[in-house]
Amino acid sequence: MQIEPKSKQVGELYRLMISVIVPRPIAFISTVSKNGILNLAPFSYFMGVCSHPPTIAVSIIERPSGPKDTATNIQETAQFVVNIVTEEIAEKMNVASGDYPPEVNEFEAAGLTPLPSTLVTPPRVEESPISMECRLVEMSKVGESPYASYLTLGEVLLFHIKDELWGDGEVDVRKLFAIGRMSGPRYTKTRDIFEMQRPRIKRE
Repeated sequence: MQIEPKSKQVGELYRLMISVIVPRPIAFISTVSKNGILNLAPFSYFMGVCSHPPTIAVSIIERPSGPKDTATNIQETAQFVVNIVTEEIAEKMNVASGDYPPEVNEFEAAGLTPLPSTLVTPPRVEESPISMECRLVEMSKVGESPYASYLTLGEVLLFHIKDELWGDGEVDVRKLFAIGRMSGPRYTKTRDIFEMQRPRIKRE
């Protein structure tokens, strides 16, 4: 099987991409509009890109009508919070993923609790065991409209981590129970974990 992207429609390419790039972590992003309306939405084109300073990347796909509320809010305020999604809040995350109008507060729609952040205005999700307060570093539009993406780089200013997850300088992923995104409506759990030690290669 060989697929040339130019032979496919945008919807077909999206389905292809999200079925090939799996599993994907989920950035549950909280923002606030310039008018003070809270917004909360999940995005699975998400990764870490740098550790010095800690920097993450999220791609926010636009609607046919234009940018999503999350992208607009980040552009206007240069602040956002990334909350980690666990099995416990998976269903509420899914409720928040709905295509709501800008005046809807997804915290209320999904039954989640906004908790004040320390360094940024958008609140974090109280029910999430890990939250990262971020400032916008750069946002660039990638691709062609409609359905282009806003590639968003954010510097993590502060990590919030539940005490029971922390030990020996890292998060205990066996206690986190994070979920990942697969294709379509499918998700995956992270309970089946195995280890492999990276080979140590001597170089002169």
